[in-house]
Amino acid sequence: MNKNTLIFLEQLSENNQKAWMDENKSWYLEVKEAFVEEVGKLLNGLIEIEPGMANFKPKDCVFRQNRDVRFSANKMPYKINMAAYFALGGKKSNGPGYYLHIQPGKSFVGGGLYMPPADILKRLRQEIDYSGEELRSIITEPSFQKAFEGLKGEQLKTSPRDYDQEHPHIDLLRYKSFEVFTLLPDDLIKEGKVIETSLHTFSLMQPFMQFLYRAVDESESGDGLL
Repeated sequence: MNKNTLIFLEQLSENNQKAWMDENKSWYLEVKEAFVEEVGKLLNGLIEIEPGMANFKPKDCVFRQNRDVRFSANKMPYKINMAAYFALGGKKSNGPGYYLHIQPGKSFVGGGLYMPPADILKRLRQEIDYSGEELRSIITEPSFQKAFEGLKGEQLKTSPRDYDQEHPHIDLLRYKSFEVFTLLPDDLIKEGKVIETSLHTFSLMQPFMQFLYRAVDESESGDGLL
């Protein structure tokens, strides 16, 4: 993953059609192979933090380049980024995970819990109800705040059902996604520092991830390890 990856994705963004991809298939396969190789290196480092991922294969963490356009107004056939997701329950897990996104000018690394289904969101809100001060202390810790600038994710405009608007942690209870991320400038990618930066980011995320695991009972995802 280097300058060539960014150039390819820039060209794909400008020529997002099957004919162009067919003409540049060898280039795509070269870039994809380099990305999978980098994901493998990242996975090896992540296993030291998350031993439950020891049996994962890099290709199982990488998202397909083809878009599912069946129910989308956007009919472009290909994603204009390359991405990988690492979660204890696998790439399609509803549980917390780590995410790497490569896109010219818009790359980032981070993770958390993205738009969980209602039952998991309910569990997480219950944990915030009981231990919201713990989550608040995690996301406001100076090094965490410097790296991520707080919690990200879609929020309700009103209070969630069963929680009073005067709840001391109502601002946290309104979240529907619980994500943190840090940007990856193009220059950093060209310098080959994605793995180093990503692993440092994942390390800083640990208190946050452990809170999420406990809240949603990640043992359920453990039953579905790859």
